[in-house]
Amino acid sequence: MAVDATQLPHTTATHVEDVGQIPQWQLMVRRFRKSKLSVGGMYVLIVMYVIMLFSDFLAPYEHNRLDSNYAWGPPSQIAIVDGKLSTFALKQTLDTERLQWLYVVDTDRPLPIQFFVQGYEYRFLGIFPSKLHFYGVEEGYQVNLLGADKDGKDVLSRLLKGSQISLTLGFVGVVISVIIGSIVGTASGYFGGSIDNMIQRVIELLRSFPDIPLFLSLAAALPQNAPVEIRFFMITMIIAVIGWTGLAREVRGKVMSYRNADYTAASVAAGGSHWHIITRHLIPNSLSHIIVVGTLAIPAAIGSETALSFLGLGILPPAVSWGVMVRDAQTIEA
Repeated sequence: MAVDATQLPHTTATHVEDVGQIPQWQLMVRRFRKSKLSVGGMYVLIVMYVIMLFSDFLAPYEHNRLDSNYAWGPPSQIAIVDGKLSTFALKQTLDTERLQWLYVVDTDRPLPIQFFVQGYEYRFLGIFPSKLHFYGVEEGYQVNLLGADKDGKDVLSRLLKGSQISLTLGFVGVVISVIIGSIVGTASGYFGGSIDNMIQRVIELLRSFPDIPLFLSLAAALPQNAPVEIRFFMITMIIAVIGWTGLAREVRGKVMSYRNADYTAASVAAGGSHWHIITRHLIPNSLSHIIVVGTLAIPAAIGSETALSFLGLGILPPAVSWGVMVRDAQTIEA
C-alpha cells in the first residue's frame, strides 16, 4: 500500500557542529567556561586589576601624606548619623600607666563622608590630570578605613598605590617570561638536533642554580640609589629571566609530540613553511598549557616582588609596594 509523503510527520534536522571545524581558541574558551574555579579566579583577577587602574581615584589621600596627629590611628568607625553615612573625629588621650597616647572616638563630632570630592592631583592612567576622588571628609580631618601607619599615612591609600607596582610588576614579568619560554621551547622541540641540544644545555645551566639564592643575588646587585623606574624594570627582568626555563621545557615536550602528528605531516607535505607550521599548528595546540602556566605564575611573581621588597632588596621607600608595606608592618607596636 502506497503511503502519501504529505501524511508523514514533519521532522527537522538538528544541526550538529563539527568539532573539527571549530577554531582552536573557541575550544579553549569552552573548556575554560566549564571550570567554575577558573572562571571565578578570572573574575577575581579582573576585579584586582580594575581596582589597580582606578587606585588614585579610589584612594582618599596621597600615599606619602604625613599627619603625626593620626600616627598608628585605628580604622575609622562608620555609622549612619542623621541619615548620612559618617565617621567620627578622634581625640588623643594620654594613658598614664603605659605612657602612651590613645585614640578615643568623639561621638559628638560626626564627619559626613562625601563622595566624588576634590583632593590631591594625579594622572588617571598616567595621562589625564584629575583631582577627583571617590570619597573624603571635610578639610582638617581624615577617614582611615584601614587605619594609619606610624607616620599617619592612610593604609588604604598606600595599599591601593602599592598595587600599581606589585600587580604590574608581576604581570609584566610573567608576560615576558611566557613569551621567552614559548619561543625558546617551540624552537627547541620543533627543530631538534644541535639547536635543541644547545638550548637544553643553557636551560640546565640556569636551573642548576638554586632559585632563591640566585634571585637574592641578582636583586642585591641593584644599586641602592637607582630611581624607582630603574629598579622596577630590573626586578621585572630578574623575574622574567628566572621564570622562563620551566615553561620552555614543558612547551618543548608538547611540541615534540605535535611535531609527529598527522596534521603537521600534512602541512609539511603541502609545502608549509616553518613559520606557518609553528604559528598555525604547534603554538595554538600548546596555548592552553601556556595560559595555565602563565596564570599560575602571576601570584608567584607578585610574591617574589613582595619578598624582595620585604628584605630591602626590591622596591625601596619612598616608593610603596605591598612588600614595602609588609616590611613596615614589622614595626607595629602592641
